[in-house]
Amino acid sequence: MTEKGAGGTLKRKLFIYGFAFLFFVLIITSIFGKKGLIEIYRTRKSYAALLQDIDRLQKEKARLEKEIAELKKNPGAMDKPARELLWLMPPNEKVIVKKRK
Repeated sequence: MTEKGAGGTLKRKLFIYGFAFLFFVLIITSIFGKKGLIEIYRTRKSYAALLQDIDRLQKEKARLEKEIAELKKNPGAMDKPARELLWLMPPNEKVIVKKRK
């Protein structure tokens, strides 16, 4: 009877160790695997950054659409950016530039 008891104990230990090993592998996979917790965290962080980019781009789009509408409505509005950014001026106009101190 001791042989059956020892054999049963060995099988039981192997079963417990095998189950513990599988549980350990499952835990490691769920944390570090392709669809694990770390990957989910990275994806959520990336998603939040993309949402911020979308918001920023929508605001930029609205600003540009407003600027386009203003330029279509008032063609003279192009003079100010052309003068400031490109230093463009009509042929009969003189420009005086002050030196910065």
